[in-house]
Amino acid sequence: MTRKTILRLIFMGLMTIPLILLANRDHTKKATAPFSDNDGEYNLIIDGYDWGPAVSKIILFMKEPTTEVKAENFTVMAKRSYDGVEMNPEEAIGGRKVVYAYVSDEKGNKVEQGNHITLVMFVGPEDVLGSPIKYIRVNNRGSNKWINYELTITDSTTKRVWNSESKRFLPLIDKFNLTGKYSHNEVSLSFASFEPENDDQKLPLIIWLHGGGEGGNDPSIPLIANRAANYASKDIQRIFKGAYVLAPQSPTFWMQSSSGAYTRGEENDIYNEALLALIKKYVADHPDIDPNRIYVGGCSNGGYMALKLILLNPNYFAAGYISALAYQNQYITNEQVEKIKDVPIWFVHAKDDGTTVPEKTVVPLYKRLINAGAINVHFSFYDHVTDITGFFGGDDYYYNGHWSWIYSHANHANFDFDGSPVLLNNRPVAIMEWLAEQRNEP
Repeated sequence: MTRKTILRLIFMGLMTIPLILLANRDHTKKATAPFSDNDGEYNLIIDGYDWGPAVSKIILFMKEPTTEVKAENFTVMAKRSYDGVEMNPEEAIGGRKVVYAYVSDEKGNKVEQGNHITLVMFVGPEDVLGSPIKYIRVNNRGSNKWINYELTITDSTTKRVWNSESKRFLPLIDKFNLTGKYSHNEVSLSFASFEPENDDQKLPLIIWLHGGGEGGNDPSIPLIANRAANYASKDIQRIFKGAYVLAPQSPTFWMQSSSGAYTRGEENDIYNEALLALIKKYVADHPDIDPNRIYVGGCSNGGYMALKLILLNPNYFAAGYISALAYQNQYITNEQVEKIKDVPIWFVHAKDDGTTVPEKTVVPLYKRLINAGAINVHFSFYDHVTDITGFFGGDDYYYNGHWSWIYSHANHANFDFDGSPVLLNNRPVAIMEWLAEQRNEP
């Protein structure tokens, strides 16, 4: 081999090396990129809204401290699933909209410089891909369930990907103790509870009883599916100057009869005895609860049970607040009406409620109470259940007519059956201000 041939082969080999490196450039970059232990992880913030819960913020772990971020650089894909349940494509997978981004700590608190980025997500009643729960029907019974909720977040500028959830923060629910268990005569109930800060004052107890879709053994569901956790919010707590909140959970549904079928009042349910025993035990275990200020309320199934407890124990509860009442008027006797006519009750319902039809439930009962001489019974009767935030259409946006509990949780109900304002000490009040002033005479 001549010297010239050798030099030519060496030159060709040197030219081939850059081509090989170029061909493998992307693979090499992926394999050797210096990721930290937390790379690819994210935290979620889940807030409760009038229509239910939604993932409102996503907190990304960063490799190095950062001081600036642009929302338009990120794409978010959501995947929702539940074992054994086939979802429609539009509710199973799709993109979510990032509306704002900022540098934060791991809990989403804004900071000048930090190792996390928080993405603020668009949420709304029609944005099903934002919800980490789903109403699932099994054996002709429906209930809300936490589902598998997976996200893939991509930074379009760096190609970095986050696809592993680390923690969840639920700002209102995190204030509650979710571990409550109570058994009575072979009936076991779960419950969530909130204890306010207290300086040795006697404080009221607010009891909330969930609807038919929130039964089970996970008390976080009754708190967030209908935003009942709002009774522990600063705004509501301020009205009561501090209040305990108790949210019991039925294993199935409050209106279950001994046969397993629904009762609408024509026969006894299987839970009211155990439920009252739980309430009395909770009060006994918390001596700073004022026994003269125990308030019971609920929606739909829970509205049935709240009224049932008042019918059975009219002197125990200082007041009731009941939305979307499911107890049918035809099964309430005149003697029972006489027994409860002096119990302060505020009903909330919508005229277009097709689930608990008002003409069969609350309308005739309210009229009977008034005719019997009730002077502290009120009824806010809405035409529709609308968007009270104004963000999604206001009065022109209609929720399901059954969802009248929205007006209770938000302290919105403030008028009586004839449209006039409800007055307390000659001033107009909403349902929570009214409730906070009710008390039994010791």
